[in-house]
Amino acid sequence: MKVTVLGAGAWGTALARLLQTGGHEVTLWGHSAAHLEELRRTHRNERLLPGIVLPWELRLEPDLAAAVAGAEYVVVAVPSKSFRDTTRQLADFSGVIISVTKGLEHQTGLTMCGILAETAPRAGRAALSGPSFALEVAREIPTAIVAGSTDAAIASAVQKLFHRPAFRVYTSPDLPGVELGGALKNVIAIAAGICDGLGFGDNTKAALVTRALAEMRRLGVAAGAQAATFSGLSGLGDLMVTCFSKLSRNRGFGERIGRGAALPEILADLTAVAEGYPTARSAAELARKLNVETPIVDEVHATLYLGKPPALALRDLMARESKPEN
Repeated sequence: MKVTVLGAGAWGTALARLLQTGGHEVTLWGHSAAHLEELRRTHRNERLLPGIVLPWELRLEPDLAAAVAGAEYVVVAVPSKSFRDTTRQLADFSGVIISVTKGLEHQTGLTMCGILAETAPRAGRAALSGPSFALEVAREIPTAIVAGSTDAAIASAVQKLFHRPAFRVYTSPDLPGVELGGALKNVIAIAAGICDGLGFGDNTKAALVTRALAEMRRLGVAAGAQAATFSGLSGLGDLMVTCFSKLSRNRGFGERIGRGAALPEILADLTAVAEGYPTARSAAELARKLNVETPIVDEVHATLYLGKPPALALRDLMARESKPEN
């Protein structure tokens, strides 16, 4: 298959490598011609994927129109804030577009495939999500992930496209659930990191993750997703790995907040996007729009955007009215 990957960050590069070693003809596009030239010269993305050698056959293309010409599949791995502007250039594409970006659009509350419905209406749509750090995928460490699409044939085709001995792909018809699980868990991972930064223990984080899963499910169902999806790879699976792993950008982002680092300093230091930061604002707005109670999301939003001290946010969570577990 001819596949184009849009986005030469860690995830886009790891997936391009996976697809190329799977026997597909792959083109990798990135917004920085200088970065692509470095990849062409060294066959490495050492800053984001240390120790990983990229296939010599991988085609690198700085022109987006040229990159997608003749492609049967386009994988979009750009940050959520760039997703609409990038995919506007796919308006005439009639193959299958696969989003691997985990986020929600500010103001509209749309998932990435929701954006694709507007920017690339002729294309088939799917989302790939689950517990999958780019570096581990590039190292061919066993990973399981889910391809979500409302079209069963597209979900099956995406499964076949990506499936490798160390990369197991399941399918799901619940596209909203697959995308919302992947987006919302990043917000919770920031909360988990804040707990780490404040010096709390495993009891705290286990309680946080458990209650957050109920919160994610509640908001997801209100937004049209199926409740069971949040117990799967794109919900519970992704939530666990992102909240507990040292590889998690979002958890690390939150840990620095908990230790008292200034937000501008953290944002300036990031080598890759922590999607939970913009998603916290979008998720809080979506919850208010749908009239859904999301106390953890609300406190993360207040900490990141309203200047609320993290310790006070935790105190307010713990001081909420006693209630039955649900």
